[in-house]
Amino acid sequence: MKYNLLIFIFFISFICSSCNSKKSKQPNIGTNEIEKNNITNQKNSRKFTLNDFYTYDSKLASLTDSIFNTLNDQEKVAQMIISSIGELGYSLQKAKQLVKNKKVGGFVILKDTKENHKKAIESLNLTAKNANSLGLLFSADAEPSLLNSRIKGSAKVKNTISIKSISECDSIARIISKELKTLGVHQNYAPVLDVSPNNSAIKSRSFGSNPEKVIDMCNAFIKSTQNQNIVATAKHFPGHGLVKGDTHFNSVYIDGELLEVNNYKSIIDNNVISVMVSHIAIKNNPKYNTFNVPASCSQKIVTGLLKNKFNFKGIIISDGMKMKALEQIPNATLEASKAGCDIILIPEDEDETIQSILKEISTNKVYKSQVYQSVMKIIRLKICLGIIQTHLK
Repeated sequence: MKYNLLIFIFFISFICSSCNSKKSKQPNIGTNEIEKNNITNQKNSRKFTLNDFYTYDSKLASLTDSIFNTLNDQEKVAQMIISSIGELGYSLQKAKQLVKNKKVGGFVILKDTKENHKKAIESLNLTAKNANSLGLLFSADAEPSLLNSRIKGSAKVKNTISIKSISECDSIARIISKELKTLGVHQNYAPVLDVSPNNSAIKSRSFGSNPEKVIDMCNAFIKSTQNQNIVATAKHFPGHGLVKGDTHFNSVYIDGELLEVNNYKSIIDNNVISVMVSHIAIKNNPKYNTFNVPASCSQKIVTGLLKNKFNFKGIIISDGMKMKALEQIPNATLEASKAGCDIILIPEDEDETIQSILKEISTNKVYKSQVYQSVMKIIRLKICLGIIQTHLK
């Protein structure tokens, strides 16, 4: 009887031991697989927005690095080029060729119907996909005063100068952002931070002649726009409101003190994503004299003042590079990039611009590092905007 009992106890102990042995091995394999799947699922489900642009995120940084490293130098530099489409820009055929040849990072839409803009953007996105290139960044000059002329058939809004309250400004910014999102546009070259409705270039595009009102209105416009995941762009640094002339047609100067530049401190503190630098030159200013060089091509202004003194870490874009104020500047697109502009807007020749930058970075290590930083910022922006989606899978 005792013998049988001992055999029974031994048998039960053996079974339990076997079960525990199997049990102890299974979780190790299963847990690793589950953890791996969880990490993958978390990576797949993570969607970045503009709220992430200025925030350190290891996954976003890693993703930006990995995408950057898939590009050759020509493809990297091309990310810095924004060309134009629409009635005042390239034909769709010409734009498609630039995309196929990977000579452009995006387009600004200039004057056309809402329907035509939408069709063009859809067509160019498809071209980019078929060319296996990074997604395109689309932008618009959709200030309240310009929206209805740039996008014919868009919702009617007041001119900027007619906007009287913060709530009205917020409402109009949301209307504009909705129009842009419908088209597939990611960036608005607005608001205008210039003070004065009287300048021949600015006119009704300004919020007025009171600096405090202009700053408050611009902050409201920026907040509302970026809450819709549309990039806001404050312009025209270092100030175009209190000068005579229009850089579209001739050289324009700030004579003496930079009376408008401090307006940018507040909007930078409030996380505006982008700033556009004008082609205004500065004279009779001991510290910031540009010696007839437009601000957009002056390292003293773009890097020294905007980046370093104002600590701006966002996207710096030049004003359009076909303006008359740049006629006397040899290789102005290269000079704008060397000055510190991350994006070159509407260059005269995309291929020539890319080749001049490539030639310069081949011998200038400091400048090469600067260009790479610009490209990294642009890639990061495209991720935050959801433009680069295939890399999030």
